Amino acid sequence: MSPSRSRNQTELDEEDYGPSRTQQRREALAVLALASQLVEMQPSRLAKLELPDDVRDEITRTRNITAHIAHKRQLAFLAKVMRRYDDEAFASVRAELGENREKQRQENAAMHRLEATRDRLISEDEAAFSELINENPQVDRQHLRSLIRKARIEKETPNKPPRAYREIFQLLKDLAASKDADGEQA
Repeated sequence: MSPSRSRNQTELDEEDYGPSRTQQRREALAVLALASQLVEMQPSRLAKLELPDDVRDEITRTRNITAHIAHKRQLAFLAKVMRRYDDEAFASVRAELGENREKQRQENAAMHRLEATRDRLISEDEAAFSELINENPQVDRQHLRSLIRKARIEKETPNKPPRAYREIFQLLKDLAASKDADGEQA
């Protein structure tokens, strides 16, 4: 801002010209990213969303194009069609995608916790085993110990498939699911 111009004059200038070119570009790229997400979405999930008919038609056309550059051009055209609508038209779609992303993050974090627990169990950590037993007294200790022993053997043997390793993960996953089901019932 030049010293000769007052702050109020600059604010008036911005109001007269609308959003800056940079802001318009950011908004256009956000719509393009949303269009890309919609094209990659499973058809069953896409059918549940509230979208205008012409946008649905363009999504179908974009999916049918396999050539890279033509697909990219069609995706840009889809974004152009979407920009004709107000932001409110796609607010529910953005909300749905945001909720799904958050849900996926939570599920991924839960899987990583289960993997870490499994790795602690296999690495001869007796504290991890006692914690698991204290949290889940219904678990078959003998079966779990035998799976841990087998997983250690599998880890040392290079050509042996990690069957017990996977079984431990499945057992932990089932325990977590039963714990979640009990939490929802309470």
